[in-house]
Amino acid sequence: MKTSLFKFVRLASSAAAVAAVLWTGACSSSGNNTSGRAIAESPVSVVPVLQKDMPLEIASVGRVDAISTVSVKAQVGGEVKSVYFKEGQVVRKGDRLLTIEPAPYEIALKQAESLLEKDRALLRNAQAEAARYASLVEKDYVTKQQYDTLVANRDVLTAAIQADEAGVANARLQLAYTTIMSPIDGRTGSLMVNAGNIIKANDTAPVVVIYQTTPIYATFSVSEQYLPRIKEFMAKEPLKTMAIPDANGQPPVTGVLTFIDNSIDSSTGMITLKATFDNRDEALWPGQFVSVRLTLTTDKGVMVVPSQAIQTGQAGQYVYIVKDDLTAEMRPIKVGRTVGEDSIIADGLKPGERVVTDGQLRLTPGTRVAIKAGR
Repeated sequence: MKTSLFKFVRLASSAAAVAAVLWTGACSSSGNNTSGRAIAESPVSVVPVLQKDMPLEIASVGRVDAISTVSVKAQVGGEVKSVYFKEGQVVRKGDRLLTIEPAPYEIALKQAESLLEKDRALLRNAQAEAARYASLVEKDYVTKQQYDTLVANRDVLTAAIQADEAGVANARLQLAYTTIMSPIDGRTGSLMVNAGNIIKANDTAPVVVIYQTTPIYATFSVSEQYLPRIKEFMAKEPLKTMAIPDANGQPPVTGVLTFIDNSIDSSTGMITLKATFDNRDEALWPGQFVSVRLTLTTDKGVMVVPSQAIQTGQAGQYVYIVKDDLTAEMRPIKVGRTVGEDSIIADGLKPGERVVTDGQLRLTPGTRVAIKAGR
């Protein structure tokens, strides 16, 4: 019995030893497979940290307005004789637009000139008579009353000549009004009359409307909270303003801020501003809506990264950067402000460092990365 028990214990010990050897081999084999398998790399897109000048801008939507709009009306009535421009044509100040039949006004001028000459002749005779009677009244050859009558007649004719001269000047002015000239440089609109039409003096409807398009305004509104900073920077230098037409591919037009309204709209909390543009190529058109960017100042040499690279965690904002050994590092940062699709980094990055813009969700500190082609 003791011999059988001894044999059983010996066999169990041998089986345990074999099992231990087999387990050790299996573990060794498993370890070799792990060390031989390549560590997975996370694909990411990166961009370098740039150092450049960034403007501080206020964005708004504005409307283009002509600086001057003139409704041209006839100041005398009559038949339209000739038209010297085409609708939509650019005209200069003093250019002839149209003429009204001048014959009736030429006749009126001749009548006024004839009346003036008549009264001048009468005045010369009255002056001569008054001079002769001046010596006679001193010798009592004529009465003082007769002399006074002649002097009064002379004075009446003097006043009449002044009235005649005013009448001649008025007749000449009315004749000049038969030629209508452009009062400003600008572009004409629709012509409301044609040659042969009869028009009235100062009629309700204008003959044509002229818009001054060079230079031109862009009117826009911003929140009242920006007013102190606008006044601060405007006191130092003219503020650059860009108007961007909605048409695709049309380049922005550059001008300067020239007007701040003297009151804030209490119902909206907005204040109206105007910027002036040379508009020599007439890229801006009266009534057009444009996107407006008012530049208050420019930050020189700041760190800039795409806003999509910035992540937010419990400890604040951070980015992942790719180190030279192609591992990811989580870097806390301080964001100054955002301009369009870019953000200014106040602290935490250096120029040239590579920040991850796509693939951040797969990263942890120390993760190996593979950089994808792209930005």
